[in-house]
Amino acid sequence: MLIVSLDQYIVVVALPDIARDLGYSAQTLQSVISAYAVVSAGFLLFGGRAADLLGRRRILATGLALFAGAALAGGLATGPGMLLAARAFQGLGGALVFPTTLALINTTFAEGRARNRALGIWGGSGAAGLVIGVLLGGLLTQAFGWEAVFLVIVALAGPALLLAFVLIPRDGERENGRTFDLPGALSVTLGVTLIVFALVQGPGLGWLSPGILLSAAAGLLLIGAFVIIERRSYDPLMPPRLLSNPNLITGTVIAFMFMATFGSVLYFLSIYFQEILGYDALQTGAGFLIPTAVVVAGSTTAGQLVTRFGLRRTLAAALAVGALGAVALGLAISPNGTYIELIPGLVALGIGDGVVFTTMFIAAATGISDREQGIASGIAATGLGAGAAVGLAILVLVATAGLDGLSGEHLRIATADGISTTLFVVAGGVVLTFLVALSRCPTPQGPAPAPVSYQTRRR
Repeated sequence: MLIVSLDQYIVVVALPDIARDLGYSAQTLQSVISAYAVVSAGFLLFGGRAADLLGRRRILATGLALFAGAALAGGLATGPGMLLAARAFQGLGGALVFPTTLALINTTFAEGRARNRALGIWGGSGAAGLVIGVLLGGLLTQAFGWEAVFLVIVALAGPALLLAFVLIPRDGERENGRTFDLPGALSVTLGVTLIVFALVQGPGLGWLSPGILLSAAAGLLLIGAFVIIERRSYDPLMPPRLLSNPNLITGTVIAFMFMATFGSVLYFLSIYFQEILGYDALQTGAGFLIPTAVVVAGSTTAGQLVTRFGLRRTLAAALAVGALGAVALGLAISPNGTYIELIPGLVALGIGDGVVFTTMFIAAATGISDREQGIASGIAATGLGAGAAVGLAILVLVATAGLDGLSGEHLRIATADGISTTLFVVAGGVVLTFLVALSRCPTPQGPAPAPVSYQTRRR
């Protein structure tokens, strides 16, 4: 989980160097991040379903192997096209690994105190990875160049792949009567991918451009076909009972909003440190030491907080603190700002970030049977991936508005003002998430009973 999370943002600090070497502009640079997010969002349901049916250890190993191979290709990239393709295949690997790790946790530990504590460790790894990725990216970029941020993934994924066969029990035999629902998997995968692509590229290309309209229309048609397929399938990819679980739906919505807000801040802070404060890659990485410590502490204690205070109170309190942190950062960011002025906002935002990351997945797993934890994890993770792609695209548009034609000091001032405005927009998004958590997050239910198999229904 640490590797998957780290990979999403380890390239953030290296983006200016990548732009210079491979020819990206300020408007297209975020595609290095969104290429991963778009593909990952589209294939997460596929990955969750595959984990349930084909075996969680098998899918974890497959995803890690794909992850490592794509990272190697990224490190050897000589042009924008090759790098974007590598990031897309990394997204596919992440779509296999992410829901599988979550399903492994949820099926190993019983719902309640034990699972909450385990998810705290899992969530701490994931939330920390987002920030550690920026820190490690700075160190590697400074010492070895931007290529190293991809090659280090190979060094991490290799041992993880070997340990998967040592530490995780062998997968059992496939359950009789269960099918992969290939028509459903293909339709929802392509549909989600096309819709997320339209949402990501719409702000830049124009919402009424032919490519965006065609992508959105095709995506909606495929989602419609998916609904029809699922209604007729005796073993559907996404059982209707999952969509009636309020915890899963609330967790998924919060995951989308979380990544669109909290998850996008790292990108803009990295730009602020380098382009406004004049930090090099190493200094930028060091600037994330404080939020890293806070995020890890928040994530690892979130499970205990949920056990003691409940889902709704924990989520609402964390989101309120996070919103205040985003406002504080927006006020502190200026052309002549200092790092010291950012610390209160970084701490408050880090607390909200860490606690929410773990808690939203505790909510999403509540009341789900073991045999469906993979697809439930895929549903929640799809919200996370879609939020990353959509949120970053919209916020980049906000941050870069009015920058065309500027240069020198005027560009620096306008960039700082744009990032400050973006943090206020993030705060508004966190407030909306707070309202969702306050009104929609229900009291935990008992675990759902295992659904009746097709053969049993026929008998």
